[in-house]
Amino acid sequence: MSALSPDVDLFTPLKRHWGYEGFRPLQERIVRSVLAGHDIAVVMPTGGGKSLCYQLPALILGRTAVVVSPLISLMQDQAAQLDQMGIPAAVLNSSLAPNEQGQVIRRAVAGEYRLLYLSPERLAREDTVAWLSRTPIAFFAIDEAHCISEWGHEFRPEYRQLSSLRENFPDQPIAAFTASATRRVRYDILQQLRLREPDKYIASFHRPNLRYLVRQCDSKTQTRLLVSALREHEGANVIVYAPTIAKVEETVVFLAQQGIG
Repeated sequence: MSALSPDVDLFTPLKRHWGYEGFRPLQERIVRSVLAGHDIAVVMPTGGGKSLCYQLPALILGRTAVVVSPLISLMQDQAAQLDQMGIPAAVLNSSLAPNEQGQVIRRAVAGEYRLLYLSPERLAREDTVAWLSRTPIAFFAIDEAHCISEWGHEFRPEYRQLSSLRENFPDQPIAAFTASATRRVRYDILQQLRLREPDKYIASFHRPNLRYLVRQCDSKTQTRLLVSALREHEGANVIVYAPTIAKVEETVVFLAQQGIG
């Protein structure tokens, strides 16, 4: 990938397509690293603006960024949003009919997309590597990169197949993004993806608008404390987490019985 001038204008397309006047912390530096053709590793909290860090460079470079994600719904949402913004994007997965998949591939090879979303399983296929080698790729963006590490809390074996990216596409930069990675997991990401002298960015996870209050309780007092807390914040938006889907459903029924909806 040929690097762009470090003085390239980022703010005009940022305003035109996203409606933003400026960047969040670290975003501009990350975008300029991608535009410079560097490998990068980014740890940024959910909601910190990771997607912009690969979407904007893809738009400016005028070639295709291949985005790898394990979440089909997230890929579909992002592609739909980009289309609405006038940025050509597509998702290639098994939910498409064979003729639709063929159309996406033909358009990708023709360089019609700025962003193309694939699952790690799809990217590892020999036929995918073959047609991607004919596609004008700007760089690869690996979302949820912590999934590649066995030391991570969401290890996905299919992510290990991404280790072949560097061998199959030696000239394309790789940008790894995650919202959750310990020092050990970060090291594993660099090794597994074989990133070359990557620029590393770790954003602050401090949320000044949040405060944490921990109350110890047993199973007998847990529900009472939950009801008390919800009634204390009646009318506000509250998120209640539970360890399993079954527990979530059980809690919803219980709260409805208490008149809390």
